[in-house]
Amino acid sequence: MSRLAVEGLGIGFGGVTALTDVSFNVEAGEIFAIIGPNGAGKTTLFNVVSGLYPPRQGRVRINDEDVTGLPPFKLARRGLSRTFQNLQVFFRMSAADNVMVGRHMHEKRNVLAHLFTLPSVLEQNRVTRAKAEELLAFVDLSDVADRTAGNLPYGALRRLEIARALATEPQILLLDEPAAGCNPVETEEIDNVIQKIAATGVAIVLVEHDMKLVMKISHRIHVLDQGHTIAQGTAGEVRTNERVIAAYLGRHGQREAARA
Repeated sequence: MSRLAVEGLGIGFGGVTALTDVSFNVEAGEIFAIIGPNGAGKTTLFNVVSGLYPPRQGRVRINDEDVTGLPPFKLARRGLSRTFQNLQVFFRMSAADNVMVGRHMHEKRNVLAHLFTLPSVLEQNRVTRAKAEELLAFVDLSDVADRTAGNLPYGALRRLEIARALATEPQILLLDEPAAGCNPVETEEIDNVIQKIAATGVAIVLVEHDMKLVMKISHRIHVLDQGHTIAQGTAGEVRTNERVIAAYLGRHGQREAARA
C-alpha cells in the first residue's frame, strides 16, 4: 500500500487546463521528485494534493483512504504536511516558537485551563518545547532555538520551515523548492536533512529546480510539461530521456544532471 497515491488528477482555471491525467504513487521512505519547466503545473499539483484546490477529475489517496478535496487541516490530521516556495516563517518569533506552532494538532485546548495557566498547560508547553528543540536539532539548528527567526540566515530559515512541517508528525511531506535561493553550502544542508527525513520512513514529494540535488537524492522522478506527464523513472532514466531533454533539461542541463 502506497503512502500517497495520485490517480488521474486534472484541473483547469477558466479556459486553461493546468493538469491532465497525472498519476503516481509514493512509498514510505521514498524521495519522489517532480520536475519540469516553469508553468508545467508542479505547484498546482502540490496545491491539489494538499487540499488548496479541488481537482476537476481524479483522486488523491493517503494510506489507501480517498482524501480527494479534503481541506488542508483534515489532510494534516491524516499525515500530510508541506512547505511552500516562498518562506512562510513567523519572523518576529523565535526559531523554537515557530516549530512549536506546528505542534498545535497534538495539543489539548481548553479555554479555562489556559486562562488560569493550570499545571496541565505548563506540562503541555514543556513537552511541546522539548519536541521543538528535538526537531531543531534534527535539522541542525539547535544552537538558534531562542534566536528571532528574522535574524537567521536564509538557509537556516529554509530548514526551520522544514522543522515546523515535521512538528505535525507527517507520514507524507511535500517540499516545494526547499533549496530555492540557497547557495551550494545551504543546498548541501537541505540535501542532508531531506535524506535524514526519508530515513525515518516519511514519504517525501519534492519539487525542485536544482537538478544536481534532484538527481543525487531522488529514488524516482516524475516529469511534467504543460500539465502532462512526459516521463517517470530513476535519475538515470530521466536524464537520458529525449522528451525530458527537449522540454526541460536541454543538453547543458543533461550534463549538469549527470554530474550529480
